Amino acid sequence: MQRGNLDDLVALVAVARERSFTKAAAKLAVSQSALSQTIRQLETRLGIRLLTRTTRSVGLTEAGERLLRTVAPRLEEIEAELAAVSELGEKPSGTIRITAGDHAIRSILWPKLETFLPRYPEIRVELAIDYELTDIVAQRYDAGVRLGEQVARDMIAVRIGPDIRFAVVGAAFYLAGRPRPQTPQDLVAHRCINLRLPTYGGLYAWEFERDGREVKVRVEGQLVFNGIFEVLEAALAGFGLAYVPEDLAQPHLAGGRLEQVLEGWSPPWSGYHLYYPSRRQSSAAFALLVDALRHRG
Repeated sequence: MQRGNLDDLVALVAVARERSFTKAAAKLAVSQSALSQTIRQLETRLGIRLLTRTTRSVGLTEAGERLLRTVAPRLEEIEAELAAVSELGEKPSGTIRITAGDHAIRSILWPKLETFLPRYPEIRVELAIDYELTDIVAQRYDAGVRLGEQVARDMIAVRIGPDIRFAVVGAAFYLAGRPRPQTPQDLVAHRCINLRLPTYGGLYAWEFERDGREVKVRVEGQLVFNGIFEVLEAALAGFGLAYVPEDLAQPHLAGGRLEQVLEGWSPPWSGYHLYYPSRRQSSAAFALLVDALRHRG
């Protein structure tokens, strides 16, 4: 294959993934007009349209979809092998992209990266906060972080943190004079702070278990956040009860600012796991990072 043909295919994959000539051009570090010309030349050479263009968006034709399904995985394999070869030198290098929730980043990833990164200055790590169950292959992440139960079976999973327990907590002055919930159903009589999780299709239903009985409760209140740290701050400010990781609430429980309710209804969950497709095993930098993040407790 001529080098120009390969460049054209790389250009097509970039436009298809970004759904935008402007974004794809920025990613490839070329001008938008040059990128548009490259795609037109490819379509002319093949004798068929690959993209549909409107003033607002860019899409793939049937032929374009077929070509993308065939070409994109092979280009990824080439990129992975080139990255592996480049890391055979003395210093492991490269960029590793990881998607995770903010609690996982602050409580697990960052404390370990703070020690790991100074030892390997040629390794770059990009962390993206995301509460969705992101398709890391489609979005071109090297790895993601989820609770153990959420990891897809076709992924390699490495435990990076201990089991996690959630706690229902409220400010001491909020709970003063109010009846404390004895069962999860009693939460409907309280103001609660909601968390919006796209993966769950909306507001997260609080999950409980006792004596083998699982209960989910949809709560109501004035506030909804899409980040767990904001939920905690609202609870500290007295806006109601919150359902947060116990380790996050512990300093405030110990200091008396928060109080816990429904203690017997919160079972431990399998802790955070780093998950990734097997092809990443060829990267020396990635292997070092996985080993640094591995939970050894």
